[in-house]
This record gives sequence, C-alpha cells and structure tokens, in this order.
Amino acid sequence: MIKATGIVKSYGDLKVLKGIDLEVAEKEVVAIVGASGAGKTTLLQIIGTLDKADAGSVLINGQDPGQLSQRALAAFRNRNIGFVFQFHQLLPEFTALENVCIPALIAGKSRPEAVVRASELLEFLGMSDRLDHKPSELSGGEQQRVAVARAIVNSPALILADEPSGNLDTENKKELHNLFFRLRDTFGHTFIIVTHDPQLASMSDRTIRIKDGLITR
Repeated sequence: MIKATGIVKSYGDLKVLKGIDLEVAEKEVVAIVGASGAGKTTLLQIIGTLDKADAGSVLINGQDPGQLSQRALAAFRNRNIGFVFQFHQLLPEFTALENVCIPALIAGKSRPEAVVRASELLEFLGMSDRLDHKPSELSGGEQQRVAVARAIVNSPALILADEPSGNLDTENKKELHNLFFRLRDTFGHTFIIVTHDPQLASMSDRTIRIKDGLITR
C-alpha cells in the first residue's frame, strides 16, 4: 500500500528526516510515535503529498505521486488520501453536511450525489441529527466526527491522521479511537496516525517510533 524509501528532509540547516524507510500494508492501522520535533508530522505530510522530500520516494499503491503535475497531484490526493487533523479544520461558515460534501464536489460528483454520500456517512457516525449545524454549534467530539466523515467521503484507500485525539476529552478520545478501527473493518481504509497518545498507539496493529529523524526499533 505505502512504500517510503530513503526519505530525507531538511529545513535550512535543520535535517528533520535522515533516511526513512517505511512500508504499510493495505488495511493496516499504524501509529507513529516519538518526541516533539522528531519528524513525525513532516513524514506524514510527505506521505500525504502535502510536502516534498529532498531525497527518496513514496509509492502509494505502486504509483509515485511525486511524478505528477500539480493539477494531477491535487486530483490524486483528493481521490486517494483523506486527512484528519487535531483542530478539525472545518469551514465555519458551512454546516456539517456542507463541510463533508466539499471534497466530493471537488472530485466532480454532483451535488445530489455528494449530499447522499455525506448524509450516509454522518448517519454512520451518529451525526444524523446534526447535519444542519455549523461547527460552532457542535462539540469537539462532534466536530472531529464531521472531520472524519469529510476525510472518507471520497472512499480514499489511505487516511492520514495528525494528533487526531489531541484536542478531545477522555470520553471523546476513546470514541474516536474505536471509530478508526470500525472504519477500517467496515470500509477497508488504511490508517497512518501520528500520536502522543499511548492508548491509541497500543490499539494499533503496529507502532513505529521516530527519534532524531530516524525510525528506531
């Protein structure tokens, strides 16, 4: 599913990643852990095609997105990768339903088709009575479920989550953790999750630790 080879990344004189090799299998839930500044988020951004490595390559289902034009890369990312962030990144002027529809509309789906798909996902996530609520009218846990629905609306094979439970209370954190595995089992997503949360890391199929820009065993 994912094969990263020799990933090197620097910002000025600071070498953040120093030669990362990583493989993730289809439908695997992998946690990436390590101290702040170890390079976890940088690696996630490179895998997600949001940033470019200085050296090395990332293959997603055998394809190297680094060889695509910017326009083709954006389309590839929209179809194949979903993102879940710590602070949700929902658009405040849109309702929960509209936020979830946006990636589907960008992908070229008709509005009725996008609404049906988004409504089904929000119902699956227990949000059927909150479709018309804006983010400011939702709890933190509800906002994160909307963000998860948005991430999977185009049925991407890969979900990348950066500290997804870092801004949630204990109860909502537990619900989110269980949700990731329910989504994997129901829809077959592959998850790569950057986390400081030992509970989420312990639940994953595999934990990868990064220290000083390298994977340690």
